Amino acid sequence: MKEEKTQVADIDRSLYDFRYEEDERDYLGSGITADIIKEISDEKGDADWMREFRLKSMEIYNKTPMVEWGPSIEGLDIDNIVTYIRTKSRMNTDWNDVPDDIKNTFEKLGIPQAERESLAGVGAQYDSELVYHNVRKEVAESGVVYTDLESAMHDERYAEMIHTHFMKLVPPTDHKFAALHGAVWSGGSFVYVPKGVRLEIPLQSYFRLNAKGAGQFEHTLIILEEDSYLHFIEGCSAPKYYEAGLHAGCVELYVGKNATLRYSTIENWSKNMYNLNTKRALVDEGGKIEWVSGSFGSHVSYLYPMSILNGRGARAEFTGITFAGEGQNLDTGAKIVHNAPDTSSYMNTKSISKSGGISTFRSAVTVNEKAAGSKSAVSCESLMLDRISRSDTIPVMDIRTDKADVGHEAKIGRISDETVFYLMSRGLSEEEAKAMIVRGFADNVSKELPLEYAVEMNNLIGLEMKGSIG
Repeated sequence: MKEEKTQVADIDRSLYDFRYEEDERDYLGSGITADIIKEISDEKGDADWMREFRLKSMEIYNKTPMVEWGPSIEGLDIDNIVTYIRTKSRMNTDWNDVPDDIKNTFEKLGIPQAERESLAGVGAQYDSELVYHNVRKEVAESGVVYTDLESAMHDERYAEMIHTHFMKLVPPTDHKFAALHGAVWSGGSFVYVPKGVRLEIPLQSYFRLNAKGAGQFEHTLIILEEDSYLHFIEGCSAPKYYEAGLHAGCVELYVGKNATLRYSTIENWSKNMYNLNTKRALVDEGGKIEWVSGSFGSHVSYLYPMSILNGRGARAEFTGITFAGEGQNLDTGAKIVHNAPDTSSYMNTKSISKSGGISTFRSAVTVNEKAAGSKSAVSCESLMLDRISRSDTIPVMDIRTDKADVGHEAKIGRISDETVFYLMSRGLSEEEAKAMIVRGFADNVSKELPLEYAVEMNNLIGLEMKGSIG
């Protein structure tokens, strides 16, 4: 019997796979050693506390066992990963001052076109360092701070604030790659929104890893004071190489009383990348964190944004979509911790797998004794486009009070022959019918993503679902 044709083409990566040759003399060396860490610290002019922090993180890294509970990362050899690449350019606030090859890279990806059209500010990181950062004049005048983290650390106005918050939500003891990040981190953004300021236009940082066999370890720190609002967009991509690359960034978000932060991420790493990113938010009374996440690249991903609801009435929402194609094992999800009364959380995820791709959704909901009156709902749906792909759902719920309402719903399935037949009877080809089904499946998640803010995002989330019959 002829096998049913249910394949859908992969995302077109031609926009992202261009690259420029790097001068390997700019590499500090591979692996993680005390000498490399000291050299990174010297390059950056670290304060004494940061130099000590890096070396302590290296000690923790060496003592911490490798992750074994998720997808295999045997193909990742840290001893062969370049942890720091010297910048070709100082950080600029004028786009015209950015070196041409770096500027051409970001212009192909729609940056700074997006800035000109619909963003309040843009940061652009190339390999290990920020090369461009700018914010609209009226945004800066409102008291909003948006700059690269390293400049902020050396600014006496923000140095103590950063010292107080840096890697407190995600300590180096959290897991092995958090320790690695603490030792070799470089680049990233710092955002501070004062009390009562509502920034209606988004800020965006874009991270591009151009070098082969390298790692990117940016650190994003965002602090929202009481009654403030921010939408922050993060984009990531890398060209394809035939050797492993690593992304082990860290995101720490502090959401004040009655403040709201929407954090949108589009990750489109190439299929030689290991994406081992850690993201965490702490939400005070009446505050809200909204995660919107799209995962479309990398060979292996471990990605589980965590929300800690610490104040009465704090809320968290997680909306995610994952696309796993041939050679990809994407292990994604979210974690919620309810630490206070009347808190609420909602997870809504969709995953698509094809051509043997593996998509795993993990949810972890903890409702502690003090969180009476809290509510949590988890909904995950998975669509497999052929017989060789796989999708798993692994929910964990730890409920420590009787006064909570917690639910979980999961659906896993394949494209229905009857639906395809119906659409074909209405004049669509088999390819068009299957593409329409996939778009419809992803619609209620993808419409939450900020498509209008950058050409790069539009290319990704559109998911050019042209059928490849055969």
